[in-house]
Amino acid sequence: MNSVLDTFRRWNNIAGWSVFAISATVYMLTAEPTVSFWDCGEFILSAFRLQVGHPPGAPLFLMLGRVATFFAGGDVSRVAFTVNSFSAICSALTILFLFWSVTHLVRRVVNRNGEMQTKDILPVIGSGIAGALAYTFSDTFWFSAVEGELYALSSLCTALVFWTMLKWEEEADTAYAGRWIMLTAYIIGLSLGIHRLNLLVIPALVFVVYFKKYEVSGKGILKTLLLAILILGFMVFVLIPGVPKAAGWFELFFVNVLGLPYNTGLLIFIAAVIALLIAGIRYSLRRKNVILNYIITAITVIMIGHSSYAMIMIRSSAKPPMNQNNPSDIFALGYYINMEQYGSAPLVFGPYYSAPAVDVKNKVSGYNKVDGKYEPYFRPEYKYDNRFETVFPRMYSRDPDHEEAYNFWAGTKGKKYTITSGSGKRTLVCPTFGENLRFFFRYQTGFMYLRYFMWNFAGRQN
Repeated sequence: MNSVLDTFRRWNNIAGWSVFAISATVYMLTAEPTVSFWDCGEFILSAFRLQVGHPPGAPLFLMLGRVATFFAGGDVSRVAFTVNSFSAICSALTILFLFWSVTHLVRRVVNRNGEMQTKDILPVIGSGIAGALAYTFSDTFWFSAVEGELYALSSLCTALVFWTMLKWEEEADTAYAGRWIMLTAYIIGLSLGIHRLNLLVIPALVFVVYFKKYEVSGKGILKTLLLAILILGFMVFVLIPGVPKAAGWFELFFVNVLGLPYNTGLLIFIAAVIALLIAGIRYSLRRKNVILNYIITAITVIMIGHSSYAMIMIRSSAKPPMNQNNPSDIFALGYYINMEQYGSAPLVFGPYYSAPAVDVKNKVSGYNKVDGKYEPYFRPEYKYDNRFETVFPRMYSRDPDHEEAYNFWAGTKGKKYTITSGSGKRTLVCPTFGENLRFFFRYQTGFMYLRYFMWNFAGRQN
């Protein structure tokens, strides 16, 4: 059995690196020689001089991209190509880890009821090659692989996170398997400095643990799904926005109340968090509570990875030529990370595009430095007529062009309401929930998702 497994591992490595070589060659030969459209110019420039791009930023991408620009040898005309080549290599590495993930999963299916046999090697390796090369030449991935965008590095982190979790699954019954979980958590933290899409792999990781450690049942799957959603929600709605917000509370107290210099509260907050994490790890070790130790250690390494955002504050304070939002203090950094300049889109509940405002309140949006203190500034927050609000609102934008598109795709006829305001009476049309769903299925799902998805397999057509 060991000889068969050793043979498989040898060919698995050979085939994996061969797939990497194929994809790397294709991507390097087709890499953009200069700046591409859209955000690429901004990302290349930000990486070259470590400047502050648009929110929420991508500090880890910028730092690694900066290293890539060293290969330009001082020739600024080659800078764009070096960043594009960096994306190409990251994409090829994504294909490598995808290949190893596919062969791992297929091997588990093939050998579900027994040990691996020689006849199983070719189908398993072949499945990995087919899956990896299909993704290599898919339209969406190839397009992002050859330009100076962050999606190539983001895809690499996603592939690496899932592969490390599969390595844990393979060694779950050994003494030091937990190191793979910590590595996975650390890479998730690092990936937050690239793009938050990587968090979507968390539910898959939770299910890997469930299928490995527990007997599968319908109730168990539902509980695992709920746990995965809770962990994802904790990351998105608590940890990422909560850290700069809590640091802001410390900063306000120590600066505005105690009169200490700027950033005193931030530094004390950092010291307090480090002390609490160390105390928590020590407590879990004394109590020999393995699960608690895993949780606290995982949060610790995630925060270490996420600390790449310190670069944004440092570089913003240096006042580079491009310094979007000027996130040089903790309040501006929180505004920057949370992408508040883009406004908010109602995902679960909110108003339709035609909803009239019935009340408005001022909400603290941030703080300015004034004479050694922080002075708040405000933005309006509107309350809308509840007759125009709905669950799962898809048609909410007040842009006139968007309203025209809503009418085209949803065939909006709606319900008419007479509204009385200071300017008199007027009649407004509120879309029905059926029209709301029609827009979701026809435009958002069909035209904007499935059409692009099929580009990867059926060619670029409508």
